[in-house]
Amino acid sequence: MSRPDRVLVTGAAGFIGSTLVDRLLAEGREVVGLDCFDPFYAEAAKRANLAGASRHPSFRLVEGDIRDEHALARAFAGSRIGAVVHLAALAGVRPSLERPVAYADVNVRGTAAVAQALVRADVPQLVFASSSSVYGEREGGPFRETDPVERPISPYAATKRAGELLLSSFHHAHGTAITCARIFTAYGPRQRPDLAIRKFAEKILRDEALPVFGDGSALRDFTFVEDLVDGLVRAIDTDLGFAILNFGAGRTVSVQQVIETLERALGRKARIEWLPRQVGDVSRTWSDTSAARAALGYTPAVTLEEGVARFVDWLNAKAPA
Repeated sequence: MSRPDRVLVTGAAGFIGSTLVDRLLAEGREVVGLDCFDPFYAEAAKRANLAGASRHPSFRLVEGDIRDEHALARAFAGSRIGAVVHLAALAGVRPSLERPVAYADVNVRGTAAVAQALVRADVPQLVFASSSSVYGEREGGPFRETDPVERPISPYAATKRAGELLLSSFHHAHGTAITCARIFTAYGPRQRPDLAIRKFAEKILRDEALPVFGDGSALRDFTFVEDLVDGLVRAIDTDLGFAILNFGAGRTVSVQQVIETLERALGRKARIEWLPRQVGDVSRTWSDTSAARAALGYTPAVTLEEGVARFVDWLNAKAPA
């Protein structure tokens, strides 16, 4: 498969999406971004994410919902798209417990709509943002793509597993090359305000108590966004038929360790409010990235200390003087 020179990114204004858009533009590719600016967090923050891309002559933004056939038609219009990276989704484990119907509608029906439009436009390649949450609650690790994933413990996780199964059927019916990227706890510049590292950092700076669910021992595989985006770009450029691959850092740290790393980077101490463990939260995520390394040369390189320092630099730069 030749390197796609024109890529459609759904969820382009988000944290991961906008970072990917910037990377593709820097490589000299044309990019079409599709985003509905869902009010899950401030539209202004998403517009800011795309500020650089919006000034680039090779970027075109289509504002619309992935469930809207007309919005999809506008996104696919013009020169032939070589690949689609489907990141658009309702995100978050805890909110999905409160809005399961909405999550199923956007994440499953929306994915079907994107896949249908892709087939009609004869696009040969799709990379789908799945999630480490599909692994559910389990002991040990690291988690491998061959592990059973039939017991998701949140509606969000269930919708991501459903997306994988749905896209497998599209691959077998139409021959589209599809890679499902199981993403493990991304962080870094532009991180969503509801995610732990961003939320904790801002509360430490305001001297507010950090809400920590459980005892701080929960383990997460924190993946720096540029490492993740490098993996997604490699997936865009590689025809694997149908593949499911882990995109993580391949190591775990506890929530308590993350707080200590933030304290060092910010030069401030955190105050913690200990809360009961939340329904839907798993006790650990931990990726085995050997399959992605073998298939794509995926080699995450940014340590937590370096990644947090780069995130803090971004946070300080965007803070009002």
